[in-house]
Amino acid sequence: MSTLVCTKCHEEFEVKGQEYRCRSCGEVGTLEYKIDYESLGEVSFTGEFGFWRYMSLLPRVKNCVSLREGGTPLYKAERLARHLKVSHLYLKDETRNPTNSFRDRAAALIVSNMIDLGYTTAVCASNGNMGAALAAYCAKHGLSCHIIIPKNVDIGKLAQMIIYDALIEEHGETVDDSIKEAISISEETGWYQATSAINPLTIEAQKTIAFEIAEQIGVPDVIIVPMGSGGTIYSIWKGFRELNDLGIINGTPRLIGVQSIGCPPIVNAYLGRREPIKNPMTRATSILMANPLRENLALKAIRESNGLAVSVSDQEILEAEQEIAKMEGLFAEPASSGTIAALKRLIDQSVIGGDERIVCLVTGSGLKATDVLQAMSKRRKMALVEADLSTKERILRIIAERETYGYEIWKEIGKTMTKAAIYQHLNELKNKGLISVQVRDGRKYFTITQKGRRILEAIEEVKILMG
Repeated sequence: MSTLVCTKCHEEFEVKGQEYRCRSCGEVGTLEYKIDYESLGEVSFTGEFGFWRYMSLLPRVKNCVSLREGGTPLYKAERLARHLKVSHLYLKDETRNPTNSFRDRAAALIVSNMIDLGYTTAVCASNGNMGAALAAYCAKHGLSCHIIIPKNVDIGKLAQMIIYDALIEEHGETVDDSIKEAISISEETGWYQATSAINPLTIEAQKTIAFEIAEQIGVPDVIIVPMGSGGTIYSIWKGFRELNDLGIINGTPRLIGVQSIGCPPIVNAYLGRREPIKNPMTRATSILMANPLRENLALKAIRESNGLAVSVSDQEILEAEQEIAKMEGLFAEPASSGTIAALKRLIDQSVIGGDERIVCLVTGSGLKATDVLQAMSKRRKMALVEADLSTKERILRIIAERETYGYEIWKEIGKTMTKAAIYQHLNELKNKGLISVQVRDGRKYFTITQKGRRILEAIEEVKILMG
């Protein structure tokens, strides 16, 4: 029989069904599963490297639901490490899960429990990843999935929920509002409560990330984790603590939690600031939570591990997102990229040493966060426009020096584009009245016009101003 303990009032009781509210103090999101080490005997991990390999340290379920989650790679990020001037940097790549985020672990355990208890409908408040994961796992087993989302949700994550046939309802500006609505619906309808921020099975599922890291490289010096509700960083701390209690490993990592400057409630609490978050906003929507329900657990994990909590700007997050992609070929969502942004700052401040073994948790894929895709698309379009203008300027300058023809222009530019492309530029310059053309001996000769010279003079003036 499983046991739950309330992390607020410390009341302990046996699990009798779906549990997410303390029976004693009535608080939501404070329940945690407690392991009876004596009943476990000798623990060994068997089976393929994946989520259910750690079944002996998870709450018992009869129906093990799986889409082959877990067993994710831990990459040694050598190029990024050199760029940041550290020796040992690893990326735990949770994008390799079935729906491209770490929440597949929680969905697997939660839907397993849901089937065990005979539920046919789940309700879940989510700002993206958990809603997508739960919808997929429910779809696999023919269960109904009701997702409450806030106003700001990444379109890629919403698309997943839709294609997995979840019933979606928008409620509130942030997921804090959505959670209240999900609780109300669950208590009114009796549906299974699958919200990751309050279902205690979430922490149990996510601690398997720590188990995998320990098997992959042992105990690192530092693990950097994005924080929304605070549950993820505590999950990882609990995982390492359990392995220590069982004598499987010796030692624990320092845990560093990261939030956006636009919504840093746990960081503020860590620093002793208790002012409410006004107008919370960040492009890292998966960690946009103004009133994190597991704040105290996150602070416990940070303090007991001698870690810290830091906040980074959205601009730092975007820069880190691009660096991870171009140096390691991994497209991380904004929340995950915040871990690299924080690492850069902490290295500069000598808080993290260059010879320490560091793991950054990549919780989800950047393909779900369309704002960066839109930004990249705009940048690409601008780059193409700039390249087009630059080529036309070079051609115009060649013609300004002397009358010439297409083949000679192509050679002078360096044969970096096709002859057809050169002639297309020449036709466009002619149509705009910047050059004129005369045909002699079957060959077209090009000459710059007065309008063309005025354009070159204008370009020079702009360059002086910009310089």
